Amino acid sequence: MASRELAPGVNLRTMSGEKMMLSVVEISANAVMPPHSHPHEQAGMVLEGEFEFTIGEETSTVKKGDVYIIPGGVEHSLRANGEPSLALDIFSPPREDYM
Repeated sequence: MASRELAPGVNLRTMSGEKMMLSVVEISANAVMPPHSHPHEQAGMVLEGEFEFTIGEETSTVKKGDVYIIPGGVEHSLRANGEPSLALDIFSPPREDYM
């Protein structure tokens, strides 16, 4: 899996096929992923920990086992709490900027 830093304390490892991409996102304690958007549809699941997640105008705390869907073009961001977290993200189509 290819690895890269998205923001300080937010790292991901990716693998992709022709029509979808899988990303394991490692989120350090107190890390912040600034607001951003992309044309790709994104679905995910929190595997460990919890964090504050904003999708569009809605902010909620997501924790282990929670799932989310982000339509393409919708701004989203996250703010970690005092513990590390791990999430699994799936993008369709694959994000060329993550390869």
